[in-house]
Amino acid sequence: MSFRRPSLYLLCGLLLLGCAGIISAQEQSPRALAENVRQALFDAQGALLSGDTQTAADAAAEAQSDFESLRPIIADADAALADQLADYLNTAQTAASEGNVLALANIRGHIWSGLLHGSALVVFDALEAGDAATAESWLTLRDYRPSTRFSRPGADATLAVSGLRAGETAREDALAAVTADLYDTYQTQLNMALNDADAASARQFTMRRAEETGLAAGYFNLLAAAYAEQRGTESHDEAVSAFEALGNAALANDDAAYNAARAEIDRMLTGFRAAPLSDDEAARRAGQLLRFIALVPIEYERGVRNGEVVNDIEIQEALTFREGAAAAFSDLQGALLSIDAETTTRVGEALTQVEEQIREVAEPADLQATVAAIQSDLTALLPAEWQESNAASDVDVIYSVLDTLEGAARQGEYAAAESSRLEAYALLEMGMEQRLRGFAPELAARVESLFWQGYEGQDGLATLLGTHAPVDQVLAGIGALRAALADSQEVLGAGSAPGAIIGNAAIIVFREGLEAVLILASLLASLRTIEERKFRRPIIMGAALALVATLITWVIAHSLLQIMLPLGEKLEVIVSLIAIGVLLLITNWFFHKVYWTGWMANFHQRKKRLIGGIAVITISQSLGLITLGFTSIYREGFETVLFLQSLVLDAGLWTVIQGVLLGSVGVAIVGFITFSLQVRLPYKKMLIVTGVMIGVVLVTMVGHTTQAMQSVGWMPVTPIPGLQIPYWMGQWFGLYSTVQGIGLQVFAAAFVIGSYFLAERQQKVKRVNARKMATTASQKA
Repeated sequence: MSFRRPSLYLLCGLLLLGCAGIISAQEQSPRALAENVRQALFDAQGALLSGDTQTAADAAAEAQSDFESLRPIIADADAALADQLADYLNTAQTAASEGNVLALANIRGHIWSGLLHGSALVVFDALEAGDAATAESWLTLRDYRPSTRFSRPGADATLAVSGLRAGETAREDALAAVTADLYDTYQTQLNMALNDADAASARQFTMRRAEETGLAAGYFNLLAAAYAEQRGTESHDEAVSAFEALGNAALANDDAAYNAARAEIDRMLTGFRAAPLSDDEAARRAGQLLRFIALVPIEYERGVRNGEVVNDIEIQEALTFREGAAAAFSDLQGALLSIDAETTTRVGEALTQVEEQIREVAEPADLQATVAAIQSDLTALLPAEWQESNAASDVDVIYSVLDTLEGAARQGEYAAAESSRLEAYALLEMGMEQRLRGFAPELAARVESLFWQGYEGQDGLATLLGTHAPVDQVLAGIGALRAALADSQEVLGAGSAPGAIIGNAAIIVFREGLEAVLILASLLASLRTIEERKFRRPIIMGAALALVATLITWVIAHSLLQIMLPLGEKLEVIVSLIAIGVLLLITNWFFHKVYWTGWMANFHQRKKRLIGGIAVITISQSLGLITLGFTSIYREGFETVLFLQSLVLDAGLWTVIQGVLLGSVGVAIVGFITFSLQVRLPYKKMLIVTGVMIGVVLVTMVGHTTQAMQSVGWMPVTPIPGLQIPYWMGQWFGLYSTVQGIGLQVFAAAFVIGSYFLAERQQKVKRVNARKMATTASQKA
């Protein structure tokens, strides 16, 4: 017993230690485990540099152990990748034991980018399965786009996963957002790794070059599926071979082979973008490209006199703006090559020439000529919709100039900061200010005031720079201006208020449904006798078919809109104009008494002709009555479908459906009271009230459509000086302080009201004429 008991204690202790190790590994996040692998390999590298192969081998073994905690989950997503990572770690162990510094550096790059690849695949699988918790956990194991003057780290993937977890984002949408974010990030990291490898090669930093080529190869493997899909399997295989050749050249320290492989990689990556830009993103990049390249000669001319640099800051700014233009062009290059490869290549070469001219201190006129040629080519090359005014790209460029202003202020260069302030304000005036004055004049005043004297206790930049205020006060002024610009960007991109859309949809559905109920009730009520009641069923069947046809019409109309979505805001304008035409027709008919006397009389005349006093209903009569019921209801349904499509484009399908359901409930209540309880409601008063409401909807839609037309450049923007309309009135009622918007709304209101009075006058004339004819007839008698 004395022997068994200590053995039992020892066994229990070992089991507890093992369980503790398992629990500890489970508690560590994927990011923490991957960082352990990364750090262990870094320690191995450090040990090799000091000649300690044993410590290096121990560190590599530790990395292998940490990876085993990640391997099963990565293997579930991609078994081949998990095995490849295990092989890489074995290679790292061998390199550490043999003291091969370059091999360890290269494989370390492969391992880190491979872990990122595995994490991405786990996240993709989790999102497809709707497993937000796993996606959220593994998404921590990722790289991010570095923040630059031209781009800031995005949170699209994180927000998408959070939305999925909260039930606010569909799985497909979350997967698309995460894929685009990660692909965009890793393509940026791929380019950075290649650039860093080139820099290391130029400085003969062989270990750094070996590591960066390993990273680059791993990043490309992560994007390889997208590359194969876009370029084909053959090109994919050639690209993989080029990256292998690059790594082998780095390991062999062969500069000639390295340069040849790099040239081949550049050729194969030209125009490739793993996450293609959406139309909105492409328009934004195009706006950045056009604005940045236009600023280059302006900055350059300020910094050069008689072939000499007189202001280094201005030259640096010219180079920075050229870099911004080149970055935007790189994002668009793939799409532009498919439009016109020759012109696209020429623009790329000219952008390189601009940099050379700046560095060689060329004559400003020569640089201006190069930029003018670029602008001419871009005008012909870029799609027209990409060249339209874009608030997002305007703000991007203004932000970059404010970055310059901030840097100058920190260095005490107040004159340079003032120059940047004027430049940023000029960009505001040339771009978004006119639209902002029309749609949110109070916000336009706030932005302008922050550029100049100040706003609500916050000194403006002109005042701060003019008085050489302390840097912290200048930075506070810049922060306030940035916040105002962000609000401006949000306002210019906002649509109608969801509540307004729901209300408008409910009104139109209830109004048209009320007409349908009234028509059907009128037709059925006229069939009172026992002999006539048999004619009700075909009419009801026709009405039911009309409801089915209305639903089919909705599906067809919505499908057509989805096909035409690439038209963007232009599609919204076109559909809104059609809807306005329908509304004008509805209100015009409503206010003419002829609508109720003539239109309803027409239905009853058709009914009488079909019945014809025959006691036995025939097939032809049944078909005729079905058609009567169908046409009397489908007309209302068709108008409703057509009108609602513009609201769908404005606020989305679900928002409109809420309004449709609300209006349908109202129609159902009226129908139940009318047909089941057989209670006569004040239909005329209800129609008058809903008719007035339709008039309000019409005026609101005219305002929003005018704003949309101004947004796409189909109508100028002329602000009304001194007229301040609250922002909420624009969202709810389409009221914006522009001559075009207010003018067209007044015209629409005048048309509706004028139509009413014209109809009243016509009816009055008819009544007078009828009385005269009756008097004349009585006198003759």
